[in-house]
Amino acid sequence: MNIFFKSALLLIVVAFLGECIEFLINLVLARELGEEGLGLYMSILPTIIFVVVIASLELPISISKFVAEKDVVFHRSMLMHALKFATVCTIIFSVIAVLFLPLIPVFERYHPFVPWLIILLIPTIAFSSVARGYFMGAQRMSKIAIANFLKRAGQLGLLVFIFTYTSFEAETALLVALGTLIASEILVLGYLFIAFILQMRVLKKGPRANLNGKKVRKSLLEVSIPTTGLRIFHAATFAIKPFFIKETLVRAGMIDTVAMVQYGKMAGVAFTIGFFPAFIAHSLLIVLIPTVSEAYANKDLDRLRSLLRKVMILTFIYGIPAVYLFYFWADPLTALFFEDSPAVRYLQLLVPYFLFHFFVIPMQAYLIGLGLVKDAFLHALYSTVLSFALMYFLGSMPSLQMDGIIIGMNASAVLLTLLHYVTICKKINVDLLLRKRN
Repeated sequence: MNIFFKSALLLIVVAFLGECIEFLINLVLARELGEEGLGLYMSILPTIIFVVVIASLELPISISKFVAEKDVVFHRSMLMHALKFATVCTIIFSVIAVLFLPLIPVFERYHPFVPWLIILLIPTIAFSSVARGYFMGAQRMSKIAIANFLKRAGQLGLLVFIFTYTSFEAETALLVALGTLIASEILVLGYLFIAFILQMRVLKKGPRANLNGKKVRKSLLEVSIPTTGLRIFHAATFAIKPFFIKETLVRAGMIDTVAMVQYGKMAGVAFTIGFFPAFIAHSLLIVLIPTVSEAYANKDLDRLRSLLRKVMILTFIYGIPAVYLFYFWADPLTALFFEDSPAVRYLQLLVPYFLFHFFVIPMQAYLIGLGLVKDAFLHALYSTVLSFALMYFLGSMPSLQMDGIIIGMNASAVLLTLLHYVTICKKINVDLLLRKRN
């Protein structure tokens, strides 16, 4: 437990600094790109995340789970097989992306180089995923913390440097903004892979045992495939959502460009503010996956119950004050981006959405560690169907518009949280008040 909380505290502190930098990044983007440019940036971001999910094949999750559950003598052999597997996947996905990505209609409003920037992400993410997975599973969270900080700091540094000394037309400025995002990922790859190679040399000097490559791939894919399916589903719905919301608002009588601007303010302003405290939840997720996997492999249910109670209490401690601040200080917070913005109302209405997601994120790590990825996928499916149905039905009403969209999002967050929570409680044999069942 001491290792868990030390690792979590380290990640939380560094993630807080990273979120502060992310906040500054979005301020720079809002001022340099303008309202429409920010809307376009936020609209293409889900597509980039989708490519990242495909390229990673959720190897950080499967490798970390493998490393946490297996003896250290097997680690080097497994990592060599994982690198070969990542290489093959990179080649296949890169060829597919080169053939099809530039043809996707979503890129018509962007600079022609944007698809090629995104293709560059595939090898970058694939190889950094192997290193991330090892350091997560081996509880070397300092490496993960530094990598996460470098990503944000690198992007902010590039943005400030470039936009301070040069100016661009709107389309080129957007290309530059996306280019700094890709460059920050390459910076992370450089750091992680150097640290990874040094660690591989250490493992080479210790006792080793060889593993069958086919068995390693099977073991990794047993976790990667369902987890990737879950992430693909999330990423696909996230990628579709901007355009779905825009078309829904147009049906409600809103002009196309206005609808895009309104989504940009919700995603670029309200989401940036509302998800700021989620760095704590994401830090818990990174540490929870190997910790829960190890405890469940050892059938240590008492440890799992105690850990869940502490995670839930911690989430309450920071979640309630955070959403209180968002609701009552929405005006000055959103004014940091745009004056007299409708994002004030969006931030206030989205309070339930943010609060419940603070609980969902660590609970998803619990489900993965307990081997319940299928359940997590089904929960996401049910909540997404409810969300899109309510967003379409309520958002297309001229009297509600964006308010109806937000109601649908809130309802899905509540349903997803409840489904996750009930499933975890049943699996570790506790009631809904986290008391052990007889």
